[in-house]
Parts: sequence; structure tokens; C-alpha cells
Amino acid sequence: MNVKKVYIHKEGHTFILAVGFLLLLINIPIALIAQSAFFSVILALVSSFLLFIVVYFFRIPEREMYIHDGKIIAPADGKVVVIEQVHENEYFKDNRIQVSIFMSPTNVHVNRSPIAGVVKYQKYHPGQYLVAWHPKSSEKNERNTVVIENDNVEILVRQIAGKLARKIRYYVEEGDQLLQANEFGFIKFGSRVDLFLPIGTEINVDLKQKVKGGITVIGTLPKS
Repeated sequence: MNVKKVYIHKEGHTFILAVGFLLLLINIPIALIAQSAFFSVILALVSSFLLFIVVYFFRIPEREMYIHDGKIIAPADGKVVVIEQVHENEYFKDNRIQVSIFMSPTNVHVNRSPIAGVVKYQKYHPGQYLVAWHPKSSEKNERNTVVIENDNVEILVRQIAGKLARKIRYYVEEGDQLLQANEFGFIKFGSRVDLFLPIGTEINVDLKQKVKGGITVIGTLPKS
């Protein structure tokens, strides 16, 4: 049986320790003074469940990822909530195909490069915290924009914070080289990632389809 390993993301190490320590501070005094052993056991079980949820959120399951020449892979786990032609205002300033992936708190929250290439543009924007599926969240929420370029194409990836997700992490800057599926960021506690693709890209996913970061093919680039 081939058992896949599961790791804890570096963003979770301090947070998990802090939550565990806080739960101990709550449980130990109550266990010492509580007159009911049943209550102490219930509190311990609830605390263990809460700690498990936190650990589960920061998990990174081991995956076998492939290089797809001419393909765009999913930058995140989640559900496709938008496929439409829009005018991209920040970088391209022209029409693009937008594909948006909503990440619930139960999804893996690593963000991966959809193509191999060089980081041509990167900019972090502070902002609001509208729900991630709000039509204006891509323009008004806290967000980070990354444009990756190779010989064939430029792809814009935008990390967007949501109502719960209030911390966007990004690990790249302009000039960095990325392989396809390389990790470039992380968003805590549920959010959204937008892709802006060239007109003519063949979209290989459907609305409401669940996708896996670094694995699912989102689109096929038009042949030059």
C-alpha cells in the first residue's frame, strides 16, 4: 500500500503551538478545580478537536505533480466559482479570461505557480475583507498580484483574502524563477485565487468543479 505523507506547513508551526499552549492553560486549571471529572473529559475532548482542526488546516499532503507543456495548472485547491471574460485593470489593462478558485477552510491552502517562468510583476495591496465570492473582492480586498512570464505567455495570479482569511503570504519577488507547481504563497483560513489567462485559452474545467493545486489542468494555451 502506497501511503502518502502529510506535512505541516511552516506558516502553521507557531500558530499551532500557540493554540495548543492556550488550550493547555484553559484545561489544566479547570481539571484541577472542577468537581466533575465528566466535565473535564468533555472539555479535553473539545480542546483536542479544536487543535486537530487547526493542524488539519495547515496540512500539506504529498502529491505527485507533473509538468504540463502548454498547459495551465490549478494554483490552489478548491472549487471553480468564476469562468468569464473580463477587463483586467491592474497589469494587462485589456480583456482576459478569468478563472477563480474558492478555497474553503477545509482545503489545502498552498498556492502554486500555474506555469514555469520568471516573476515579471509582483504587488501586494492592502484592502477590505469582503466575502471571497463577492464580485468586487478581486479589486477591493487585501490581495497580492503575481505575473509569471515565459517564452509563450504571461499569466496573472491573484491571491485574495476573504472574510476569514486575513493573512496573505507570498514568497516571490520580481525576477524570481519558478517551475510549474512551485509554491509561491499561502493564504490562511479560506479565500480565493484568480487566474487571468489570454483570450483563446481553452478552458478545461467547469463551474463548480473541484480542483487540486499543482495537479488539475485549468486550461490549454492557444497555439502560436
